[in-house]
Amino acid sequence: MKQKVITGVVALFIAALVAIFVSPGYREGEPSIAGQTPKDFAFISNGKAMHLVLNFWASWCPPCVDEAASLNQLQQRISAYGGTVLGIDPDVNGETQEAYEKFLKDNSIVFPTYLDTSQQIAASYGTSMYPETYIIGPDGKFERKIIGPQNWTSPEMLSYITSLAPKKESVQESSLLP
Repeated sequence: MKQKVITGVVALFIAALVAIFVSPGYREGEPSIAGQTPKDFAFISNGKAMHLVLNFWASWCPPCVDEAASLNQLQQRISAYGGTVLGIDPDVNGETQEAYEKFLKDNSIVFPTYLDTSQQIAASYGTSMYPETYIIGPDGKFERKIIGPQNWTSPEMLSYITSLAPKKESVQESSLLP
């Protein structure tokens, strides 16, 4: 009898794992987006293509709140390289303009943001988890997709992101690191 119970528990555990891996929410097996062009997206400033950190977030998302300060710091550091952070709130839970603006104010957001009440931008990227971030190079192609909150000011992340932008004579990479 004990053997049957153990076998049943193991079988349930395996079935649960299989269900997790085949569910649409499990995204570790996604094909790489590196080198692909974002859908209907071009970010031009002063006539020049910019590299971009495209971050999907929501005001009701605790991990989004947690990473807001480091995204602000990232914006300040990469702007010297012609880069920018663009935050998009996909209005998933019928977020109000007031909640959106409160998030921006409470977190002292310094990067450009957009409240996508149509929910079409996140849907076109296949975004369903928040925060979710796309790194887009100056050639307008995806470099990387990152799911979940990050420390955007870690030396490794800053080095990676700044390596995507053309170097300017007047800016030293070491001045961007903490």
